[in-house]
Amino acid sequence: MRSRQFWEDTAERAIKTFAQALLGVFVAGVTIMSVSWVDALAVGATAALVSVLTSVASAGSGDHESASLVRSGRHRAEE
Repeated sequence: MRSRQFWEDTAERAIKTFAQALLGVFVAGVTIMSVSWVDALAVGATAALVSVLTSVASAGSGDHESASLVRSGRHRAEE
């Protein structure tokens, strides 16, 4: 959790999660002009926060320099 790689992974995941949650607001019958942007951005921000908290909670469980619970193949070969 102290490495630059961990925080880069965490930021990437949070940004992707934000975008996915924001797109999820657009359901049938909702258009870009009719959506409540305050509510849509709040949904995205909440999802991004949960993503960051999940990465922090999983720190050290998988690869030590990753925000993932899954171990990568490169680390398995080193063990």
